[in-house]
Amino acid sequence: MKKETNLIVYEHEIPVGSRLYFGKSATLKRKIENFASEILSKNGYNEIVTPYFSYHQHLSVDATKLLRFSDSANHEISLRADSTIDVVRIVRARLKDFKHKKWFYIQPVFRYPSSEVYQIGAENIGEVELENSIEILANLLKNFKAKAVLQLSNIEIPKKICELLKLDIEIFENYQMEKILSLNIDWLNDLTLLKNPSELKNIIAKVPKELKEPLKRLENLVSQVKFDELRLVPLYYSRMRYYDKLFFRFLIDNVIIAGGGNYEIDGENSSGFAIYTDALIEKL
Repeated sequence: MKKETNLIVYEHEIPVGSRLYFGKSATLKRKIENFASEILSKNGYNEIVTPYFSYHQHLSVDATKLLRFSDSANHEISLRADSTIDVVRIVRARLKDFKHKKWFYIQPVFRYPSSEVYQIGAENIGEVELENSIEILANLLKNFKAKAVLQLSNIEIPKKICELLKLDIEIFENYQMEKILSLNIDWLNDLTLLKNPSELKNIIAKVPKELKEPLKRLENLVSQVKFDELRLVPLYYSRMRYYDKLFFRFLIDNVIIAGGGNYEIDGENSSGFAIYTDALIEKL
């Protein structure tokens, strides 16, 4: 007879991927959230807390990452795995006086199989400018003496290159630099090796016409942003459900601390960002 083995769960053990804060980490988490709440409120954002359960998470997150079950009417629902689409749709559909378009939230998201991630996020509904969002995040990081690198990208650029050269987008998603350089195309090599924002204007003059406008939008964002450790990553691509144009990330030691960009939901162009609280706490 085959002997059955059971996984032992010890007393007070917590699931892998879940979060526990105590002592200094709990205090730091509260300080970060309180400061973020203050600075966002001063910048004209109202707070919103969305339900833990949602019918629309498949629009934000790959279905394989959702924790799903059925409600009392046997409709499939899932634990909140992302906040952006729910916030935008709730504000537009459920608030009759839709004048206020800047909202922030401080709440966790949950991913399959047992990942719990705390975030501070903000949405600018109907507004696409990113300079103010970047400035808010820069001030927050400065307040906690967190030395980060700011990366600026435009997700349109690798998409357009794939259309022009008949390439698979995975080359950019996996950042296979050797494959990109092996094509031996001058303007593409320049984009791949671009480091200094001052080089961008010369590159724009070289690239095919389909790439000029996306690169000019990136150039314009660079001119609006004031941050010491600034990097351009024009070929950066991440397979996201809604961020689709200008995009930015703050990193500490190659760990993403915050990110945001432009997106379109229900035909309206907007922008938003998120602070990954757990990653920031670990770095601080």
